[in-house]
Amino acid sequence: MSKLDVSKITQYPFPESQYMREEVAKKQIYLHHTAGNASGVAVYNGWKATDDRIATAIVISGKPNSTGTWKDGEIVQGFPSKYWAYHLGLKKDTFTRAGVKYQSLDKISIGIEICNWGQLTKTARGWETYVGSLVPDADVCKLDVAFKGFKYFHNYTDAQIESTRQLLVFWNEKLGIPIKYKGAEIFGIDKRALAGEAGVYTHNSVRKDKVDVYPHPKLIQMLESL
Repeated sequence: MSKLDVSKITQYPFPESQYMREEVAKKQIYLHHTAGNASGVAVYNGWKATDDRIATAIVISGKPNSTGTWKDGEIVQGFPSKYWAYHLGLKKDTFTRAGVKYQSLDKISIGIEICNWGQLTKTARGWETYVGSLVPDADVCKLDVAFKGFKYFHNYTDAQIESTRQLLVFWNEKLGIPIKYKGAEIFGIDKRALAGEAGVYTHNSVRKDKVDVYPHPKLIQMLESL
């Protein structure tokens, strides 16, 4: 399998005011999806327009349309992974309900955003996203078992999953973050994540109101192979 070629990572000029230039040792990696468009650069453009310091260090672009200027699976980096920004949206009562002591997981974790619309609904117009845009039939993933009330999702592409794999392996080798698959528990509230246990998790692991990332069969197969 191919290793990450850091020279091919697209570096985005994300303003230093948009993240915390505080170097913190990393123990966790969280997988997200953007619930938005396919361009990693466009995602950073959107974050740049705010002043709330919400971002992830990495965004992985998706399948481009006919006018797209990016490649499927393109890795875009906004800031060094040794720094941090808010990407989990956690409140102290989340930890209280789980019986776990509060800590700032944003600081000790690296976030990866996969460009993806998330859950889909079939209407007379076609496969609609939560904002009413349409996803082609070829880009729909059907789950065998519904996840949080949805059985159809925007597909994570093979290129996106491979880029995710390369990043996980890279951070395992560079930072020592364990990447062994922790099982289906990471797709729901996981006390191990809230307790700060090292490893790879999803946004679902710490937020019951989230659906990212969903249990895509190929994504799980990749995680199981690590």
